[in-house]
Amino acid sequence: MRVVFDTNIFVSAFAIPGGNAEEAYLQAVRGTFELLTSVAILTETAQVLQVKFDWSHEKVQELLRAIGLVATVLKTEPTLHILRDDPDNRILECAQLGRADVIVTGDRHLLALQRHQETRVVTLAEFLISFREERP
Repeated sequence: MRVVFDTNIFVSAFAIPGGNAEEAYLQAVRGTFELLTSVAILTETAQVLQVKFDWSHEKVQELLRAIGLVATVLKTEPTLHILRDDPDNRILECAQLGRADVIVTGDRHLLALQRHQETRVVTLAEFLISFREERP
């Protein structure tokens, strides 16, 4: 399964340890699914962590390197203008280029789409259900 995390999932995974977003990221680390991201998604993630969470440039760069070891990083072109918020369109572009099966997000505008081409758009809780059901 090929999966794209929205910026809010990455931010939650690293700024709020022990939560559901971290659990989802750790599933990617374990190789449970193929994580796809893009330069645009990582750039936005870095900006949010630096501005809203006061992370140092060095800490952010270390995180980006770590994500790069787990995820396939795509170089997308800004071509879609489906949603009003451009960062949301960057998520869709990544999913489209990477032929993702799922976008995981907490963004209500993306969730309202439910699907973009062949890619389902789901909440973090919906995404984690399948992994939790597999546990003994």
